[in-house]
Amino acid sequence: MAVVAKAGEVQLEPVYDQAREIKAFDETKAGVKGLVDAGISDVPRMFHQPPDSFGETYVPTASQFSIPVIDLEGVKEDRSTRKSIVEEVRVASKEWGFFQIINHGIPVSVLEEMKVSVRRFFEQDVELKKHFYTRDLSKKVVHNSNFLLHTTPAASWRDTICCYMAPDPPSPEELPEPFRDMMVEYTDCVMSLGHLLFELISEALGLNSDHLLKLDCTKGLSQLCHYAPACPQPELTLGTTKHSDNSFLTVLLQDHIGGLQVLHESQWIDVPPVPGALVVNIGDLLQESLENCIKQSTINYKI
Repeated sequence: MAVVAKAGEVQLEPVYDQAREIKAFDETKAGVKGLVDAGISDVPRMFHQPPDSFGETYVPTASQFSIPVIDLEGVKEDRSTRKSIVEEVRVASKEWGFFQIINHGIPVSVLEEMKVSVRRFFEQDVELKKHFYTRDLSKKVVHNSNFLLHTTPAASWRDTICCYMAPDPPSPEELPEPFRDMMVEYTDCVMSLGHLLFELISEALGLNSDHLLKLDCTKGLSQLCHYAPACPQPELTLGTTKHSDNSFLTVLLQDHIGGLQVLHESQWIDVPPVPGALVVNIGDLLQESLENCIKQSTINYKI
C-alpha cells in the first residue's frame, strides 16, 4: 500500500502490481480482443507505454520523406528491367532498410482473402481460440497476446497467432479452420516471392543471384498474424513498440487501417497502405551478415 497525505487526512492507496495484472490477463486466454468484448473504457495500466515510446520526431506522411515503392513488373522477363529493379532494391536497402513492392506476383484476391480469413479467426468465439492459446513457443501454431508479455515493461495492444510454416510445417489439420486453406496458399506464394527477393538482394550486392539462397535464407518461414482491435484510449498504448525484426527478411501485408511507421534518419515516417502492395523489411540476420552493405530497419505500429 502507498500512503497518500492530504490536508487533514491520510488515505491508503493500493500499490500497483503489474505482475498480478498481467497474470490475470493472460489466464483469461481471451487476449486484447477479450478486453474490448468486455466493454472496457479504460486501457489497463499494463498496456500504458512510456511517453517517449510515441516518438517525438514523428513526421507526417505528407513530409519530404516517402518509403520507396518498387514495381517488380517484368523482373523475370526483361534483363534491362531486372537491372533497373536491382538498383532500386540496392538503394532502398542501403538508405532505408525498407521498401514496398507492387506487381510482385501474388494476386490481390489472395492478399484480400488472407486478411479476411485472419480477421475471421480473431473475431470468432473466444472458446474456439483458446485451443491455440499458449506460451509454449515450441508448438507449430502459437496464439497469444504479446510473446514477451511477462518480461516487457509495457504490453502492446494486440493479439497474435504465429504459424511456423517451414521447413517443418504443421499439417493442415493443425491449422485453425478459419484460415487453414488460405495459410497454405499464401505461404506457397510468399515462399516463391522470398526466393525472388533474395535473388534481387544478392545481385544488388554484386553477388551471384543464388548467393543468399545457398545460405539457406529461404529455408524457414514463420507467418505472424497480428490483430489490434479498436482501442478506447489509443494515446496511451501502441499496437507494436519500437523494434527491429530478428529474421533475414520480413514481408508484411498491411490492412487498410495502416499505422505502420519506420524510423528513417532519426524520424518516424508513416507507411500508408498501398492496395496490392507488400512491405519488405530487411531483418537483423541479413543486416548483420552483410554489415555496411544494407541499413538496419526499425519499426513501430500506432493504433
